[in-house]
Amino acid sequence: MTSPAGLSRRGFLSGLRGLGVSLALPSLPSLRALASESSIATTPATRMAFVYVPNGVNVERWRSTGSGTDYTPGVTLEPLADFRDDFQVITGLAHLNGTAGPDGAGDHARATATILTGARPRKTAGADIRAGISVDQFAAQHIGGATRLPSLELSCDEPRRSGDCDSGYSCAYSFNMSWRSATQPAAAEANPRLVFERLFGAGQGEERARSLAARVTGRRSLLDFVAEEARDVAGHLDAADRRGLDEYLTSVREIERQLERFERMPVPRVDDHMLPDQPPRGRREHMQLMADMLVLAFRTDSTRVATLMFAHDGSNRTFPEIDVTDDHHSLSHHQGKAETLEKIARIDRYYMEQYAYLLGRLRDVRESDGRTLLDHSMIVYASGLCDGNRHNHDNLPVILAGRAGGRLAAGRHLLLPAEQPMTNLFVTMLDLAGVQATQFGDSTGRLDDIRV
Repeated sequence: MTSPAGLSRRGFLSGLRGLGVSLALPSLPSLRALASESSIATTPATRMAFVYVPNGVNVERWRSTGSGTDYTPGVTLEPLADFRDDFQVITGLAHLNGTAGPDGAGDHARATATILTGARPRKTAGADIRAGISVDQFAAQHIGGATRLPSLELSCDEPRRSGDCDSGYSCAYSFNMSWRSATQPAAAEANPRLVFERLFGAGQGEERARSLAARVTGRRSLLDFVAEEARDVAGHLDAADRRGLDEYLTSVREIERQLERFERMPVPRVDDHMLPDQPPRGRREHMQLMADMLVLAFRTDSTRVATLMFAHDGSNRTFPEIDVTDDHHSLSHHQGKAETLEKIARIDRYYMEQYAYLLGRLRDVRESDGRTLLDHSMIVYASGLCDGNRHNHDNLPVILAGRAGGRLAAGRHLLLPAEQPMTNLFVTMLDLAGVQATQFGDSTGRLDDIRV
């Protein structure tokens, strides 16, 4: 079969030469026949993502009761009610290297630095930072060559690499959950426009810049540059795949519109521990746009590994949109006060709503085998602290959503009999992603209880 004009052998609409755009296409059966040597797998790949929330949780509102499928989720998990059969709550995971040990204060920095590495970060505010490779980057080193981007690191905070952010710990620890090596954080991108351009830009920097300028100045869509090629491709698809392609292109355009609205607002920034006079606007929009970027990246098989930080640990954000004007970090030191704990519960629920949004967008995407993108994913939601007042790193709040192509259990509460290193979970996830690893970080074995 002859491929339509503009469709690359790797499953991209490339437009005309010099336009600086490259629109990755979703997994559709008809496209595999059109794009020889396509990056679109015959069987959809397993994706993994890690979503981080800061400062621990209101434990009483979080804690689920019962175990197995006959359990009652904690009140904080109510936004996930429609996804009950798509996730499992895991109780009993810990990060021993997040505890004080000989290092003293600095639990917030250690919480972020250990969450995906399982390694004890060196206590320093200087350039001699050291932690460990994170599970996402370990996976990217082994499977990242199969996709356009080895991994995608996203955040709703501007990145920081220097300064003292927590009791003698460098800001690099607080602001980075992803580490390419023990000494190199993988800085996350907080600007959704730049993420969009990274996913869909093409050519060298100058060419990409011209494309973006032309679209912004002329208020033109990315789709305008590949419209002719898209029509040509659609003409070669069956009816079901034409509908799928149209739905995908519509979703890309809607994200462009959201970006246009979002860019009228300031991107949230965090400057040391100084609170701004007014909280940044558009926080919910920011988190949901970053979730949209993650879904786009997975949907187009641009990457199979991603991280998303809703906020760094120690975050002092306020939440006027849910009537919480105290900063989150201060509230986390609740001292058992009922009014303060109620505010923490509201924040916890707010973040859970954003996680539910991400799961919903993943579940809305139907893949070539009839299952959903969520079915083919593993999406961890976690904080590096349990109770922000106690600064404890055991019984961490952890949810694992998705089914890894039918190999993960779901719809249950996995109550572990004893504290286990969270890295045991990572060893099993790596295996499910096709990465052979008998040990990772401080792991002591596999956590195969998460499997079907």
